[in-house]
Amino acid sequence: MPAAGEHHPAFEEYCECIFELREDDLDVIQARIAERLQVSRPAVSEMMKRLETEGLITSDDGIRLTAEGRTLGEQVVRRHRLAERFLTDVLHLSWAEAHHEAGKWEHVISESVETAMIELLGDPTTCPHGNPIPGSEYVAPDASPLSLIEVGGGFTVSRITEELEFEPGLLEFLEESSIQPGKAGVVTASSPDGTLTVEIGGRHVGVGSFASERILVSS
Repeated sequence: MPAAGEHHPAFEEYCECIFELREDDLDVIQARIAERLQVSRPAVSEMMKRLETEGLITSDDGIRLTAEGRTLGEQVVRRHRLAERFLTDVLHLSWAEAHHEAGKWEHVISESVETAMIELLGDPTTCPHGNPIPGSEYVAPDASPLSLIEVGGGFTVSRITEELEFEPGLLEFLEESSIQPGKAGVVTASSPDGTLTVEIGGRHVGVGSFASERILVSS
């Protein structure tokens, strides 16, 4: 059972999901939550009632976190992204493995461990994918989707949005292809189906429209 002042991991998962959907400017609807968390729509509907009873969300004008729910969501997201940073920077795990493991760590990291991780990592401002760590006062650079870069245009990867982290195999592909924050590239071709070919890290890589619309870059 959760200790006083703590919440059940399921509540944490849902508040984290709602926080991240809002962060990516996506409409927070039950169908999208079900898809993200890979649960049934009836299960989401029941959990929405429980979260509202707990004072973590409101649903009068769409699904929104209350102040308490946002605090919880930020805490879980912060610990997840710190864990990803620790697992990649210190233990040298792959992006995909770190994302999977961080999903477990986020529920058990205590406040003292969180503070120690921040100190060890040098007060990081983003996760390995460029998403801001809540509480770090990170100011994101101006960025737009890779899909908007015209052929011949250069870019620097700023952020891999959370939506892409849940696509099977995509984190592995992006890491292997050097499509990572801080890496510079050039769009060399564009196909009618929206697929872009980019030159990055000394290689030519094809990026489908779904990914290119969600990879944020600066030009």
